[in-house]
Amino acid sequence: MSTTTETTTTYAPAAEILGTVLAPGAKPPRPSAWSASMTFGWRAMLKIKHVPEQLFDVTAFPLMMTLMFTYLFGGALAGSPTEYLQYLLPGIMVTSVVMITMYTGVEVNKDIEKGVFDRFRTLPIWRPSTMIGYLLGDILRYAMASTVILLVGLVLGFRPQGGLAGVVGGILLLLGFSFAFSWIWTMFGLMLRSEKSVMGISMLVLMPLTFLSNVYVQPATMPGWLQVFVNANPITHLVASVRSLMAGTPDLGELTWVLVASVLLIAVFGTLTMRLYNRK
Repeated sequence: MSTTTETTTTYAPAAEILGTVLAPGAKPPRPSAWSASMTFGWRAMLKIKHVPEQLFDVTAFPLMMTLMFTYLFGGALAGSPTEYLQYLLPGIMVTSVVMITMYTGVEVNKDIEKGVFDRFRTLPIWRPSTMIGYLLGDILRYAMASTVILLVGLVLGFRPQGGLAGVVGGILLLLGFSFAFSWIWTMFGLMLRSEKSVMGISMLVLMPLTFLSNVYVQPATMPGWLQVFVNANPITHLVASVRSLMAGTPDLGELTWVLVASVLLIAVFGTLTMRLYNRK
């Protein structure tokens, strides 16, 4: 009877090899704030590529809104749909874009539920870049919605007196305000527990703001007590500014109001968003 003895040899790396592996080397440079923000913005756009169904709200919804309100109210309010369209289209553009700003908060809330934010917080990046990335990606959606409405309006007979410069200026102003306004929904996306809660709160805010404004009719035709709210409504000022630019008669007072309001929205809700993000 024979006994076989097995020996196990443990490999021990030489000291000089360990020293080479563990020696501190040159670390990759930390990404700049701009680079990190653009990377997260690209991530937001890749979501559109993989889930193209989410473009429904920036294509079919604006198209439906434009056609429905033009032909539903045009004859009664202005005598003809074409005449009413000259007044309506800038307002419908504002309404459609402002309504879809809520999806920024919804996407933020989804990433929190999936645990993605836990990974983001460990990265050596500029903290606000994750939030700014969402907003940069959504600017593409806002631009698409504005373009769809403009093209449909031109086909139906909309003729902006301000020409190309007025149209571009109006859309850029709308995109800038929507970027600022979206910080409200990033705050709610961090604060609330589910995406349904974010959507519920956003609709509760957006419906009165968009309908109780100068989008569909002149405020002068409304009861006095309602005019007080309508004239103080930020959407009213935004619509008036976009209309004035597209009409070729820029209203400096309204433009100043919108620009100042945009800065204040970013300063207030951007600060609250980042405070919640750091504590989440």
